[in-house]
Amino acid sequence: MAYESPLLRRPGAVAPPDDLPEAGVPWHWGDPFAEQRTASRGVAVVDRSHRQILTVTGEERLSWLHLVISQHVTELPDGEGTEALVLDSQGRIDAHMVLAHVDGTVYLDTDPGAMATSALPKGDPKQPLQAYFEAMKFWSKVEITDATDDWALLTLLGPEVPELLARFDIALDSRPYAVTRFSGGVARRMPWPGASSVDLLVPRAELDDWWTRLTDAGARPTGTWAFDALRVESRRPKLGVDTDERAIPHEVGWIGSAAHVAKGCYRGQETVAKVHNVGRPPRHMVLLHLDGSQEIYPETGDPVLLGERTIGRVGSVAQHHELGPIALALLKRSTPWDAELTVGTEDRVVQASVDPDSVPRAHAAPGREAAQRLRG
Repeated sequence: MAYESPLLRRPGAVAPPDDLPEAGVPWHWGDPFAEQRTASRGVAVVDRSHRQILTVTGEERLSWLHLVISQHVTELPDGEGTEALVLDSQGRIDAHMVLAHVDGTVYLDTDPGAMATSALPKGDPKQPLQAYFEAMKFWSKVEITDATDDWALLTLLGPEVPELLARFDIALDSRPYAVTRFSGGVARRMPWPGASSVDLLVPRAELDDWWTRLTDAGARPTGTWAFDALRVESRRPKLGVDTDERAIPHEVGWIGSAAHVAKGCYRGQETVAKVHNVGRPPRHMVLLHLDGSQEIYPETGDPVLLGERTIGRVGSVAQHHELGPIALALLKRSTPWDAELTVGTEDRVVQASVDPDSVPRAHAAPGREAAQRLRG
């Protein structure tokens, strides 16, 4: 049965189209552009309770996780978190997750229905993420639990988040991924979208109550439309939307933040190290500015073309309150970043240009020249 947040039953909540990955939580609350402005200038709260929550406990939780995910976590301190990936044997991305380590438990939240390539030679080629972890546990002293029925995720956005947290006696420092336990849940500082974002893990049975408490304290109800627009502005990928079956961490900016290049052996590590040392990933994820004069927008998976030649694919498409229509796209490394591009197919073809700030460093100058021409 598909998940449906209890907050969708509140007055003003608008459900997303069924084909969006965020199905089951509010898409917006009547004015997605005003919600974006509040999330950028004040304080907003987003229901992300559709995400899957796993917990890892046991004395070997960190050493075991270190072997099965892409991030270096053997010495992850209590009170800190990180991002991490599960890769297949060719270094392609299977799953993305965000961790919070506190009081002997690693909380791991990921996309609903996250899957990983099976480690077994027979059977289904893909299996649920928890099942993959169980298959990799062997004799390690760890316990892996699907805690989705116990915990739900809310995200606070905006520069006034610290003041809101103070009203609930939540003391969380400004370091990215800092984690603390508070009365009723766990708080984790996030470096995106925006500098003051905080994820709150609250008891699922108290989700509705926490929403009331936060909104009564001044947080504006905000939907995933606004969250995704700010995520795209921050150039943070969403697995399965901004990635395809060939995507590797280097192409979407997950080296460092989610994949460690110097740690010991883990599945896909050879590809990560090789591409990092050579410094030439096949593609780069960039931010595109779309021509919105005709209010036509491409869709995820649509081609990006240079003339008649396909040079990439569209990922997330968003309408930003200041930037207008924007999108993330995976483009070939050989793309001339100052070129005039077209995006989309059939009746949704629009012109596009690469944001110069999203151009890889080795190619940054042409991108800036293009931006100067556009401003002129």
